[in-house]
Amino acid sequence: MAIEKWLAVTSVALFAMFAGEMISVYNFMVNVPEDFDFARSFSADPKIIQFISIGVAPAGILAAVAFIMSKKYGSRQIGVLIIVGGIILLAGMFVCYALLEDIEEIYLTDAVKIIPILFMTLSFAVIGIGAYLAKNIKKRPKKEFF
Repeated sequence: MAIEKWLAVTSVALFAMFAGEMISVYNFMVNVPEDFDFARSFSADPKIIQFISIGVAPAGILAAVAFIMSKKYGSRQIGVLIIVGGIILLAGMFVCYALLEDIEEIYLTDAVKIIPILFMTLSFAVIGIGAYLAKNIKKRPKKEFF
């Protein structure tokens, strides 16, 4: 496999990891145990920033590099991988947005409210870039030896 395919596969894995991390934090805020001592002092903002820097930022960079490396000749396979990453990100952020209604008011900060919407819009951009790459397939020039 060429390097750009591995970059696209890695970006899909990082998008999935970010979606899983975010869903777990939002699920924790919904189901905080009653006997949890520091539950009132819990803030999700540092964890969200950490997950963005570990998961979605590298995933976006890897998807962009895979796109740049293969946009000259186009690649349906890489385009589909980038689309899958965008769909995973969209689904994960949709689940987080749906969990907002069940979170107690003390845990709702601006970041907790805005991040799912922000990354839902980012996922549409990722899906669009993948669709562009999958659609535009140019024939590679044939090598004429004689």
